Amino acid sequence: MDRLQAMTVFVRVVESGSFSAAARLMHLGQPAVSKAVAQLERQLGVQLLLRSAHGLTPTDAGQRYFERVARIVSDAEDADTAARDSTFSLQGRLRVAVPTTFGRIQIVPRLGEFLKEHPRLKMDIELDDRRVDLVAEGIDVAIRVGPLNDSTMIAKRMARGRRSVLATPRYLEQSLALETPEDLVQHQAVTYARDDGERYVFHQKGRDVSATLSSRLNLSAAEGIRAAVLADLGLTIAADWMFLPELERGTVVRCLTGWSLPPVDLWVVYPSGRLTSAKARAFSDFVAGVVRELETVSRSMC
Repeated sequence: MDRLQAMTVFVRVVESGSFSAAARLMHLGQPAVSKAVAQLERQLGVQLLLRSAHGLTPTDAGQRYFERVARIVSDAEDADTAARDSTFSLQGRLRVAVPTTFGRIQIVPRLGEFLKEHPRLKMDIELDDRRVDLVAEGIDVAIRVGPLNDSTMIAKRMARGRRSVLATPRYLEQSLALETPEDLVQHQAVTYARDDGERYVFHQKGRDVSATLSSRLNLSAAEGIRAAVLADLGLTIAADWMFLPELERGTVVRCLTGWSLPPVDLWVVYPSGRLTSAKARAFSDFVAGVVRELETVSRSMC
């Protein structure tokens, strides 16, 4: 068995959790699978798997090796498919990390077209507001909002989205007037935990005004901010796409529309140290299309 075949066997063993399951997936005998992994261990001079009555688990060295060879195997499968099929369709598994609210509102509902275009592709989507470690968690591509703190990642800015003061009409009817950024301190605000205490700079015709929000409710997840604002608990400062369905219906409105805030950046991020797969590039192109659609809708409401 050649080196690439042995790598493929090892990847399938780790993914399936046993020699027997990998053998069934690859239509091989179990002894051939065991022999392939033993061959790799001899060549590398390290133990890759821990065998126990409870199954197989990678050693630390095995996990590091798996993270790298899984990409090699996936890219080789893509290359084979592209060479055989003039109507190239992606296949294999793509692991994606997307902020929860952006993913739930803007990405997941539009995935049907992407999956239809690539019927042999399987996806794992991590919906999470935290900054996922792409390498440690085996993520192929991530979408991130706001400033990037990790300079080791390969990143490309996809868009700069409008950011606004947002509230429900019902909240505004029950509250004091909101005519200038200085009035924000008199309002109940719903804030994001990682932005707590941030000073916002509003711009209007050559004039800058700095203001902070008076946080009544501080939440650790964007979904909580949405729920609180929609329950009339206060106003917030957020990217427009976060409330785009409600802005279109008028159940949430922009405030201080004569003032502008610095935009929020939307990034596509790839793990460093390895080639970006065709699957990851295709997904980032798909998201870029979604973003262009959102920008068109947002401009139409200005």
